[in-house]
Amino acid sequence: MFDSGLRLAAWNRNFEELLDLPDTFLAERPSYAEYFRYLVDRGEYGSADLEAKLSRAVEDTARDMRFERTRPDGRVIEVRRNAVPGGGFVLIYSDVTERKRAEQQIRTARDTAKSALQELKAAQASLLHAQKIAALGQLIAGIAHEIKNPLNFVNNFADLSVELLDELKETAAPAVASLDEDTRAEIDEIVGMLTGNLEKIGEHGRRADGIVKSVLAHSRGASGDWQSIDINALAEEALNLAYHGARAQDQNFNITLEPEFDRSLTPIELVPQDVTRVLLNLFGNGFYAATKKSREMGRHPVLKVTTKDLGESVEIRVHDNGTGIPPEFRAKLFQPFFTTKPTGEGTGLGLSISYDIITQQHGGTIEVDSVFGEFTEFTIHLPRRAQP
Repeated sequence: MFDSGLRLAAWNRNFEELLDLPDTFLAERPSYAEYFRYLVDRGEYGSADLEAKLSRAVEDTARDMRFERTRPDGRVIEVRRNAVPGGGFVLIYSDVTERKRAEQQIRTARDTAKSALQELKAAQASLLHAQKIAALGQLIAGIAHEIKNPLNFVNNFADLSVELLDELKETAAPAVASLDEDTRAEIDEIVGMLTGNLEKIGEHGRRADGIVKSVLAHSRGASGDWQSIDINALAEEALNLAYHGARAQDQNFNITLEPEFDRSLTPIELVPQDVTRVLLNLFGNGFYAATKKSREMGRHPVLKVTTKDLGESVEIRVHDNGTGIPPEFRAKLFQPFFTTKPTGEGTGLGLSISYDIITQQHGGTIEVDSVFGEFTEFTIHLPRRAQP
């Protein structure tokens, strides 16, 4: 117990170790205020704010006081001053290093548990979402199967009806020729309208049939056998197929192809028809975007395809100088039925199917980089070995 004017005289060994005070200073029998000033000068408190706060506490010995300091050797010392009735106070020095370490371990364990709980909740939400998507996929596949039969009737009877109209025109031609000019013109107009309507029915029926086939393909798992394939030959074949297919649809179609294949690539294991499907889809999208940009800006369309050996994986890049993808569409790009093309020009399933083939079936990755109005580049990484 000390009062404000009492000098510190008696120290036990533990007390000296906690404070780390030299014998010369203790021999001077310092007062409590002198002891505090000595610690301030030695930099024990580390900040002017703490020194000022403790200085005020030193002057008012009737107040309880508690603070901690960390010694250079890492030990944490707790200093408490408790006032006692009748004046004076009791100073208590405690080594609280182990307590602090235990508290830190408890905080770390708590933070780890909190983080694990958040990850568990996220995984649970992801699992529920995956289950919903799987259930939705099964439902859509069932509906697609049911739609396909009546759709086949629509397409077949539309084509048959066009042929019957042609036969009707030939059969009725002598009788029609005997009619007056206005009646013949009216008959020809009606037959022409019927033919046009049937052709439209057939066109949209085939488009609907393509959507149904894509939906069914999207709901299927693996569709072929794993084979050891030369990826350069596969990419080159797909590129030629896509180009000639585009030329067959539009005789005016023209684009510069820039294949840059890594000829040191050795064969890798994959399902060739499915990867070909992915490449055809990417090439077709590149043709579309580059040609559209060419019409708008007069810039010659270019599609660049590169392959690269990355050791345990192979990289394929498909780069076009087309319209690019707006930033707000990036996150939705691989979602089923999302498309940036106008109605009637895309089903919104090509990239979704491609994503599943590359990531789920082959264990690879597919990413997109784009600057709107400048370019789009898809990057595929495929592992060399078949996924178990």
